[in-house]
Amino acid sequence: MGIIYIIFIGITILSYVVQHSLKSKFQKYSQEPLDQPLTGRDVACKMLHDNGVNNVNVISVNGQLTDHYNPANGTVNLSDVVYSVNSVASAAVAAHECGHALQHARGYSALKLRTKLVPVVSFASNWVTWILLAGILLIETFPIVLEIGVALFALTTLFSIVTLPVEVDASRRAIAWLETSGITQGEKTEHAREALRAAAYTYVVAALSSLATLMYYVMILLGRRRD
Repeated sequence: MGIIYIIFIGITILSYVVQHSLKSKFQKYSQEPLDQPLTGRDVACKMLHDNGVNNVNVISVNGQLTDHYNPANGTVNLSDVVYSVNSVASAAVAAHECGHALQHARGYSALKLRTKLVPVVSFASNWVTWILLAGILLIETFPIVLEIGVALFALTTLFSIVTLPVEVDASRRAIAWLETSGITQGEKTEHAREALRAAAYTYVVAALSSLATLMYYVMILLGRRRD
């Protein structure tokens, strides 16, 4: 178990570093304006239009770094600091979320899989903590409870892993379009890429953390069986 605790500590430190880097880069590139007078909303609308996606609305949502694409109602949701702001950061985030809309429109397989997992993972997320706790407490009498908990947690880990290629592909689409459309060029394209890369690292850390936690519970199960 010792190695697992070391991994947890390492991931915790890595998570802090990644989150700090993301906030730092977003703040930095939020101060860097585009060469064109375009807000995040303008960028999103143009990217959707240029790619023939006409059934997706771009709307504003409260919060910071709350940007997301909702395939259920066909909306690109941009936070206040992205929606109405002209900056390299807002353009990068807006284009990234539109990248998800393009994935949906083009039938990108990894996004299809993630979408199918959403209802199962939503159920698992609501109950897995309690089932795992009960499983550890009842491991000597009802080990099946912990086995069920581990199975549910494995689904959330799978979701985290599947999310990685979805996010990387959305960023790839975003950067390619920003450059070819002339929204960003040269140094500004590099800065947009840096901002999205920092965001992608948060998903990598989340997947590693989930995988390490899954290993911890699996080791508990294996240890019980050996006993």
